[in-house]
Amino acid sequence: MVGQVTARLRAEERDGTTVLVVSGRLDAQAAGHLWREALRAARRAKSMALDLTTLEYCDMSGAALLIAAETAHAKPVSLIGASPQTEAMLERARVAAAVPPPAAKDARSPGPNIVTAVGDSIAFLGEVLLAVLTLPARVRMLRLRDLLRYADQAGVRSIPLVLLLGYLMGLILAFQSAVPMRRFGADLFVANLVAISLLRELGPLLSSVILAGRTGSAFAAEIGSMKVNQEIDALVTMSLDPVTMLVLPRLIAAVLVMPVMVLALDVAGLLGMATVMKGFGYPLVTVMHQVQSAATALDLFGGLFKGMCFGSAVAVIGCRAGLSTGVGPRAVGQAATAAVVGGIVATIFLDGLFALIFYRLNI
Repeated sequence: MVGQVTARLRAEERDGTTVLVVSGRLDAQAAGHLWREALRAARRAKSMALDLTTLEYCDMSGAALLIAAETAHAKPVSLIGASPQTEAMLERARVAAAVPPPAAKDARSPGPNIVTAVGDSIAFLGEVLLAVLTLPARVRMLRLRDLLRYADQAGVRSIPLVLLLGYLMGLILAFQSAVPMRRFGADLFVANLVAISLLRELGPLLSSVILAGRTGSAFAAEIGSMKVNQEIDALVTMSLDPVTMLVLPRLIAAVLVMPVMVLALDVAGLLGMATVMKGFGYPLVTVMHQVQSAATALDLFGGLFKGMCFGSAVAVIGCRAGLSTGVGPRAVGQAATAAVVGGIVATIFLDGLFALIFYRLNI
């Protein structure tokens, strides 16, 4: 019968000693059912023994229960009728229980901590790459519903903010650029400057900052809450890969929505610039001609490619921060903060790297 407890526990008094008689099959389910009763009896006993003569089976969960009872009694406990297999299991449980907790890290010596963090980050990137390579064999773990939900969260809901920020950025760039360029009678070329700046740099950079602030922190908070609630441990117990189920859908969603966000911000920024140029008395046809003469398709597609790279970095860092969430009430908040800071720093670093590569390639 599913859910039936197959072990029994009773306390007997023998010559002034409390004997806990355990019978049946002491597996994980039975251990959980008898845990409180065993510890309560062990604490009350002045002298205790464990009678395992009628114990048919004991796994590591059952051994953990018996060792917990010994620990709760806080005095020597004798074993009666334990089989060699059960004694070996109890010995392994005692050794595991006797392992001291890891020493607290010294915040005054950041060197080893930094090295460890870098090593963990590289290992996580390897896990993500391995999950991508083995995805065809684990495609059932990648749920389309989750992928669409993350795409909606990362891209669709951020479009109003992207359009507003892009439009204001176009206005600001046009106004600030027109002041010095007007001294040389070159205020018409403000359209060229703003178009190239948006398509090559500001479009993907600002979109990734929005993604890090809205979505990267959300990824870290969601996975961090699952980590605190031990839901990720449950996935591992069920032989499900957390990276495939939790990281890959978010990563794919971020990579897919970033080109749309970058393009929307570029268009909004050009509209903001066109508004300023219209106020200066330039017709929209002239502004459009300047944009077409200055910007090329390579600028546009280069910015879209950079946006995809920035989006993948933000998603990976957000998921990594969530999976490394510690314990305590502030752990989830700290993970979200680390995701935002790490995503922005990684974006700026990658942007500088792309600038160097594009300069070397004369793009």
